[in-house]
Amino acid sequence: MFTHFFAQHDAALLLLVALAGLYAGTQNVLAGGGSFITFPALLLAGLNPLAANITSTVALFPNQLTSSFAGRHLAGGVHGVSLKRLFILSIVGGIAGAVLLLCTPVSMFSRLVPWLVLFATTVFAWGSFRKKPEQAGKALSDRTIQCAQFLIGVYGGYFGGGIGFLMLAVLTIAGQQVRMAAATKNMLAMAMNASAVAIFAFSDHIDWVTCLALMIGGVGGAFTGNWLMHRLPEKILRGFIVAVGVVLTVWLFVR
Repeated sequence: MFTHFFAQHDAALLLLVALAGLYAGTQNVLAGGGSFITFPALLLAGLNPLAANITSTVALFPNQLTSSFAGRHLAGGVHGVSLKRLFILSIVGGIAGAVLLLCTPVSMFSRLVPWLVLFATTVFAWGSFRKKPEQAGKALSDRTIQCAQFLIGVYGGYFGGGIGFLMLAVLTIAGQQVRMAAATKNMLAMAMNASAVAIFAFSDHIDWVTCLALMIGGVGGAFTGNWLMHRLPEKILRGFIVAVGVVLTVWLFVR
């Protein structure tokens, strides 16, 4: 029976999906936005938009689990907001977003994605490259940080594209160094998607064969991304994140 399921899928398309997972997994660790690679790849593989969105979320979860575990020693809280509190807010937000997705059409929210990525990239670039004052770490209040993380969690559970950029923007403006912010956002992305995956796993919208191919590539990308994150100079890492954001924003608007 399992062989029959594989026979229904084109081997070349499955390889393409796996490679998309490898690249997306690497990009998720370094900057985020990996779902913008996997989503069109799954559409190309023949999935409808809703199935592609749900399948991508489930398939990339092992990548997020692996990358968050590998970088756990770098992750941390911000000011009076502990990592544990941010983690809980991400889970609760992820549940709310996943339920919202199953109750509303994805097309309406998808129209906002290019603007969200543009905004997040702009804020991250400003926060990373501006000359920081001595009290840069107090640019956001604890309440603002918590509200922002909960809302990002809702968005992450609903669609998820660009959550890495949004979290990096908030964390860096709040005062975290970019390398620590990258590790923290990996843990928080895993938390919000864990709740969404727990709901989506029972959905009949998932194409499990395609999901498996994407999952394998994504796990490989987690190791590649963590290897690069610990070796790239911070300025190059910042530049890479902004460059990816610009390319994704242009592609999304054109699309």
